[in-house]
Amino acid sequence: MTDEERAEFDRLLKPSLWEPHPDNEPQCLAYEVADKVDVLGFGGAAGGGKTELGLGLSLTKHSVCQVFRREGTELRSLIDRVAEIRGGDRNGLGGKPPVWRAPSPSCEVLEFGSVPNLGDETKFQGRAKDFLWCDEAANFLEGQVRFLMGWVRTTNPEQHCMTLLTFNPPTNAEGRWVISFFAPWLDKKHPDYPAPPGQIRWFATVDGVDIEVPDDRPFVMEKGERRYRFDPDDYDAEDIIQPQSRTFIPSRVSDNPFLMGTNYLRQLMALPEPMRSLMLKGDFAAAIEDDPWQCIPTSWVEAAMERWREPDPTKKKPMDVLGADIAMRGRDSTVLIPRHGWWFGHPIVYEGRLCIDGPTTAGFIAAAVRDEAVVHIDLFGVGAEPYGHLKELGIQTIGFNVGDPARGLAADGHMRLFDLRTELIWRMREALEPRAAERTGIALPPDQKLLADLCAFKWEMRGGVIKAVDRKTLVKELGRSPDYGSAAVLALAHTEKRRAAMRLGRQARRNDSPEYDPYRDI
Repeated sequence: MTDEERAEFDRLLKPSLWEPHPDNEPQCLAYEVADKVDVLGFGGAAGGGKTELGLGLSLTKHSVCQVFRREGTELRSLIDRVAEIRGGDRNGLGGKPPVWRAPSPSCEVLEFGSVPNLGDETKFQGRAKDFLWCDEAANFLEGQVRFLMGWVRTTNPEQHCMTLLTFNPPTNAEGRWVISFFAPWLDKKHPDYPAPPGQIRWFATVDGVDIEVPDDRPFVMEKGERRYRFDPDDYDAEDIIQPQSRTFIPSRVSDNPFLMGTNYLRQLMALPEPMRSLMLKGDFAAAIEDDPWQCIPTSWVEAAMERWREPDPTKKKPMDVLGADIAMRGRDSTVLIPRHGWWFGHPIVYEGRLCIDGPTTAGFIAAAVRDEAVVHIDLFGVGAEPYGHLKELGIQTIGFNVGDPARGLAADGHMRLFDLRTELIWRMREALEPRAAERTGIALPPDQKLLADLCAFKWEMRGGVIKAVDRKTLVKELGRSPDYGSAAVLALAHTEKRRAAMRLGRQARRNDSPEYDPYRDI
């Protein structure tokens, strides 16, 4: 017998508890590639067999499994389906949260969990598993998923470890992280979009930002540089970065032979837009419904990102402002965003663990300044530490105490703004308004975290005054601090450079205006 014939013979002697339907090609491809990849994304449209794939991998390919839904009430259908696969037998199921002991010959533990609130994921800290499955992953906060992924491991060298993320297109800004996570397959702005389904690519997280690397070779970042090298023998083990592989496989209801003969397809076709495109076609470019109290409409931000182009270095305008949102020694990141006229540069990101103190953080900022640009820094929290050191370095730095009263009215000349933070956010809204943007050509870098942050800002009316929803509420919604959005609104604010202000002052004195103060509006 050939190897293929022997494998088929063994399969017939020992039939699997579950296997993909041979007519569901995406599901078969995902089941095959699951043995070769660290993180597998699967889904897109509704009804493509996401749940079946997750349960099938749990019961046939892995030993210790954790299955998560955002809300615990959503787990019942998964548990019922496992019982159905087992012929109605629920022996071994018990506990809260539910744990199924030995649900199949190969699976020792199948644990079901939920993380409805930010911080709930820490309850699962240290719980090793060789298979993590986050179902409807776009409903999770990115930080929750990445935390849970940190405990995917095993001591069995023959057991493959992996994470499965199944999801439909996100329906709100908080779920957009899945698009950037699987950017080559889902983000139309990615140069390789659309990457072939099942193509394995390699990624690593450096200073809080995902970068793609050519292969699985370990590497280190050059000290003081923003580039990597593949000869890490001379470095400590904790400095070496090991890439992980990712792939994504799209699926639709038309791929699922079990649902094509039911009423489900007709129900999806009857949905109103954009839900019809989201659920029937798996269209990740379909419009995401904005919150009615969203400060900046998603379409305005997307239009500014569509205008963005990498400029010719010989024609690039000088840097005017560097917006700086500071994080030190924590889980958040220091984010720097430069502005050259109405063109905003890519975010420069340093993980909080790298920003160990004021002088170090000030050094990162100083290294990013070009053309005597003005640094705008948020003094709230730890921002005051690098602010003082930047002043000592002689760098023109303006500190913003965002809790101070607003300095002006909204553009209509009537609506009052609650505080400086509200004003900074509202000025970005006014700058991105289509008629204003058409005049200026404002361009924002195509960055999914920046998009999510700017679209996460909400507002409310308090006694006839516009007030931006507080930062703590945003952290709860995003699962992280809105560092990218805060840096961008700080970069938009205008301050005359020191030399320009001095020229204006000299001109004013020549015009017999000795009382002129170039910083009076700062």
